[in-house]
Amino acid sequence: MKFGKEFASQMVPEWQAAYMNYNHLKILIKEILIFRRLQQNESTTSYQANPPLPSKQSSRKRKVSLNRAFGGLSNRHNSVNEDKEDEVILVTAMQMSSPEDYRTVFLRSSEDAGESELSFFKRLDEEFNKVIGFYKSKVGEMIVEKLIQADLFNFKPEPKQVGLVGLVYSPTTFADSFCDKFCFTLDMIQETKIHGERVEKEQEMVSSDILNHVKINVTPETPISSLKTAFSRSKLGLSFNKKEIRDAERTLKQAFIEFHLKLRQLKSYSFLNQLAFSKIMKKYDKVYTSRNASKAYLEMVEKSYLNQSDEVARLVESVEAVFVEHFCNGNRGLGMKILRHKAKTDRHRVTFFIGCFVGLSLALVVAIILMIHVRKLLDSKGQDQYMTTVFPLYSVFGYLVLHMLMYAGNIYFWKRYRVNYAFIFGFKPNTELGYREILLVASSLSVLTLAAVLSNLEMDVDDKVKNSRIVTELLPLGLVIVVLLIALCPFDIVYRTNRFFLITCIWHCICVPLYKVTLPDFFLADQLTSQVQLFRNLEFYICYYGWGNYKKRDSIECRGSSIYDNISLVIAIIPYYIRCLQCLRRLLDGEDSSQAVNGLKYLSTIAAVIARTFYVQKRGLTLKLVAALTSVVATVYNTYWDLVCDWGLLRKNSENPWLRDKLLLPHRSIYFLAMVVNVILRLAWMQTVFDFHEAPFLHRTALIALISSLEIIRRGIWNFFRLENEHLNNVGKYRAFKSVPLPFSYKNDNHQ
Repeated sequence: MKFGKEFASQMVPEWQAAYMNYNHLKILIKEILIFRRLQQNESTTSYQANPPLPSKQSSRKRKVSLNRAFGGLSNRHNSVNEDKEDEVILVTAMQMSSPEDYRTVFLRSSEDAGESELSFFKRLDEEFNKVIGFYKSKVGEMIVEKLIQADLFNFKPEPKQVGLVGLVYSPTTFADSFCDKFCFTLDMIQETKIHGERVEKEQEMVSSDILNHVKINVTPETPISSLKTAFSRSKLGLSFNKKEIRDAERTLKQAFIEFHLKLRQLKSYSFLNQLAFSKIMKKYDKVYTSRNASKAYLEMVEKSYLNQSDEVARLVESVEAVFVEHFCNGNRGLGMKILRHKAKTDRHRVTFFIGCFVGLSLALVVAIILMIHVRKLLDSKGQDQYMTTVFPLYSVFGYLVLHMLMYAGNIYFWKRYRVNYAFIFGFKPNTELGYREILLVASSLSVLTLAAVLSNLEMDVDDKVKNSRIVTELLPLGLVIVVLLIALCPFDIVYRTNRFFLITCIWHCICVPLYKVTLPDFFLADQLTSQVQLFRNLEFYICYYGWGNYKKRDSIECRGSSIYDNISLVIAIIPYYIRCLQCLRRLLDGEDSSQAVNGLKYLSTIAAVIARTFYVQKRGLTLKLVAALTSVVATVYNTYWDLVCDWGLLRKNSENPWLRDKLLLPHRSIYFLAMVVNVILRLAWMQTVFDFHEAPFLHRTALIALISSLEIIRRGIWNFFRLENEHLNNVGKYRAFKSVPLPFSYKNDNHQ
């Protein structure tokens, strides 16, 4: 692999703009090389037309050059003069500026390609100063964060036995340890110099009356606990139970792991940039084989703060020592295993099973098509009955498989264009599923579903088992039970971490006002808005099997009931209602004032769904006009929000007209194509409003399934650009790591 690609692959994606722009500098070197070749061609042409006459001076130069080449070592005086003659650049550090500003003086500007080389060294200095400035600022942040995390919580409270209550941590021991560390840390932070200098403590400890201002904060884990407001404890009543201490320790442990990861990434940042400067200077020397400009420049790089500072290394040692002592009982091997987790590797067996399951799925599809064609099932009397009862039962799995396929495609392109989806979604390190794992789950589910469909058709046409209709009809229900058992399985199999992460996000969506809304929560809720038909089919499951309609394969009692229709309307509204409440909660939390407008978007969609449902049920010109008007408003509103707010597009004054300033995809036409496709697919669901819910070549149930599938595809396209926009926002603010809130707080006017 070439260094440029390897350099890009090892970058922290959110810090990409802070790395040395290796590709641009390489382009400048190519321009220098092209300019030199043009000059040499012109000189050769001029030489051939007018060859110079030999002179004594030229022969003398030839002798000097021969003497230099074969004369061995010369005296020291001559070597010093020759070094001065061979000097190409002078690198100086402007000590008066803060941070230091490194400038390179090019001494050969009068030669050929001099202007191009001036541009190269000017840009080289800009890149180096950028790297130095970013590195110093990050080191300063690490120092302050280390003081807050490592020094503040470098204690372990002693438990004591209190009657029959059990273990309760002593208020005096716990609070004294905490407050001593806290006061010490406050004084140290006040004396901290951001650019990596040593911290000095010059103030005395604050008295112990600070205990009255200490409070333990543990992240709420239940809706009930989130309703309780935080309260302060006085010194006399200051006590913390075992569960609170355990939760606080777990939070601190995660904070140390994240902090250690930041330090390792910062070390990698320093090493990669030094290597990049070394590589680019070697490329420059290849253009001029007689020069050695890299020696002077790389000496400056080696003496700079980027290489000479040892703050990061000392911080790493300190954090590792504290972590091993307090979280691993002194077991350094275990501590290092937790802190320096290995990168996730792809397994060949996953790819092998994907191929097997995809092949089986294709074979089952062919078998189903052949059976339908040979036995002429489409022309049979039970065709309509099958489409209205059995087809919706199996289409649930079709929606799931399609959504997983789109998500696998999203992950593939996110990885290809270095969108840090694992960090954005908040997955634990090395637990996120790649596109191969998603494809494995989707293909295995498709095999189970298609096998059940084929078995169902086989039993329907076989006269020997045709009377055993109950066994035939129970196949979809059995498949649902299998899927639910796998999803809820508590054992550490079938991607347990990801399954429970999904279940947690679903629970947060259900209890939406009682939990702080995070990106995974509202991202999942957006997915649910595209799976309305799946939820309606699940409602049909309950009615079909709960009321015993499966025994005679009849759905009249379900679909002909007003109660069923009303519940179906509520089910269609629930996903949009959840998103509306999430917007309201984010607005109340003060995250973004635009969430009020976003909430109105979902209210407009709810109004459109209600109007459309009433029109379908009661008909009438007035209801049709109302349904059409609300649907148009909701469609325009949602489309505008998708393109402008979620995707960050349609900007007039952007560097890329009508797009963002920064784009990940190499071809801008893809963005315009995605916008057109989004608008078209947004309009697809309006076909039911204008009475186009029948098609001569498709059954009504199949047409509904097709429209629902198009909405899932639209959502898959939306997913990529939505997360791309989120990634670019993180890049703009250099947010590359998860912020872990500390479980303690302190409030005192004297220390604010």
